[in-house]
Amino acid sequence: MDKFEIREDFLMNGKAFKILSGAIHYFRVPRDDWQHSLYNLKALGFNCVETYVPWNLHEAEKGHFDFEGALDLPAFLSLAKDMGLYAIVRPSPYICAEWEFGGFPAWLLQEDCHIRSSDPKYLAHVSAYYDELLPRLVKHQLDHGGNILLFQVENEYGSYGEDKKYLRLLSQMMRDKGLTMPFVTSDGPWKACLRAGSLVEDNILATGNFGSRAAENFRELRNYLEEHGKKWPLMCMEFWDGWFNRWNEPLVTRDKHELVDAVREAISLGSINLYMFHGGTNFAFMNGCSARGNHDLPQVTSYDYGAPLDEQGNPTASYYALQEMMKKDFPEYPTMEPRVKTCLSPRTWSLTGKVNLFSTLDKISQPIHCLYPKTMEELGQGYGYHLYRTHFQKDADQEKLRLIDGRDRAQVFLNGKKVATQYQEEIGQEIVLDLIQEENQLDVLIENMGRVNYGAKLLADTQRKGLRQGVMLDLHFLQNWQQYKLPFTDDSQIDFDGEWTVGQPAFYRFEGDLEEVADAYLDLSEFGKGFVWVNGINIGRFCQLGPTLSLYVAKGFLKEGRNAIVICETEGIASDVLRFLDKPLLKDMHKGE
Repeated sequence: MDKFEIREDFLMNGKAFKILSGAIHYFRVPRDDWQHSLYNLKALGFNCVETYVPWNLHEAEKGHFDFEGALDLPAFLSLAKDMGLYAIVRPSPYICAEWEFGGFPAWLLQEDCHIRSSDPKYLAHVSAYYDELLPRLVKHQLDHGGNILLFQVENEYGSYGEDKKYLRLLSQMMRDKGLTMPFVTSDGPWKACLRAGSLVEDNILATGNFGSRAAENFRELRNYLEEHGKKWPLMCMEFWDGWFNRWNEPLVTRDKHELVDAVREAISLGSINLYMFHGGTNFAFMNGCSARGNHDLPQVTSYDYGAPLDEQGNPTASYYALQEMMKKDFPEYPTMEPRVKTCLSPRTWSLTGKVNLFSTLDKISQPIHCLYPKTMEELGQGYGYHLYRTHFQKDADQEKLRLIDGRDRAQVFLNGKKVATQYQEEIGQEIVLDLIQEENQLDVLIENMGRVNYGAKLLADTQRKGLRQGVMLDLHFLQNWQQYKLPFTDDSQIDFDGEWTVGQPAFYRFEGDLEEVADAYLDLSEFGKGFVWVNGINIGRFCQLGPTLSLYVAKGFLKEGRNAIVICETEGIASDVLRFLDKPLLKDMHKGE
């Protein structure tokens, strides 16, 4: 059995050992493709895979745990071991990762606790989660015959807080539940972050996160360690080889030659974890959200990240450039020819059914009666959309309506006709209603566009979604609401026999036969905004704002024979045909398109 130690170097069986790791999030890559991505990591000459663990997927509902299928982390670790890869696992309650609410489950917002702190209520929830998670990791530790080398205690905590009691309670909890391999923290490599977020004084390895200037950043990390009398090896736990993307912003890119130079410098000085190696996809409604002042900026479905493997898992120009560098400068780490997956040939499927949301509403959700509107979380809903409906009498030919405090995006309908769309920054502005009927129906469709995953707003009440106070007509709050939960976990209840009319949110079904399956990209450029199911699997959001105008479909979501794709489109912009592409479709944001 191998023995891993942390001394002045990392040691494997008593010999100096350099960790060359790449991040692959098992939950962002379909299970059928794990082997492909792990093989290409090994082929680069690397020896280790790193992954976060998302609490909100494993305990989406309080007390109900899921470690099956695509969430079978032990299977992912076993596969990596079989392929000769060690592992770093980051099971911290908070992961950031540009993931919805930084990995916290939405139900935690209803638990009256202070997250990322020594609050006993919060730690009790973490402990219950760890009771399920950590025993599944124990046997995969290196000292138990597995391949896990390191565990992370928290994630960039020095960029958030300085509650060392919390960090110590968390690390002790991990020890008490069976984790025996070394622990690490990861933070910005400068003193303020390291002082607040590390546990060097408890002999827990401190690592740094950065994406360039390795000599400078490692120097700061080294200085901090030496101030505490530590002569530990240097490691960059997140070497940012690219970056994430947000809606309505240009695609982030990085020059491959500059990247190669930066990675070479880092490897020559210490150990490294490429973040990301394979980014994958923010399936369903799991994209995170950045916060810039009062503005929340949701991230796109693709987590391509500009990584060495693209969203599909195929090697990019950066991959080949890095591999050439490894061959030349670090020949002691053997490389192999990477594997490349193919796509379906371009094709078109025709529309086979369409229906308005309002026409099939009673089939996909049952109303909950409330005197005043309640948030999604108050009604036990974490993700997706939520419809608020009430009726009111006409008092004047023209009246003013205001949504009071809502998140994140609202579409307002009067008697079935859309009268306004408001994003977070616009919610609260007056909406003028021209009234003809004596009795009127008001519908407000709210979309949770993704909770903040980093920074101070993690604690803010703004992470509750839906109508958070109410709706005012004239100068009074409207009452007597019907609320419809629309988490859209599958498409099985949609009744396509209902009516379709122009301009309303609607579902569009496309069907086609496949003699064999392969990866594909769906062209959504002729659809406005929404999300897509492929054979009942929600593969994520799309939006004409760009920078991406397509969605990646892994071959594991398709099947030989008949397939069905259902598009939920909310803007009344749709096409009667659905085009398949063999590469992603991007919007040229520089031309203002």
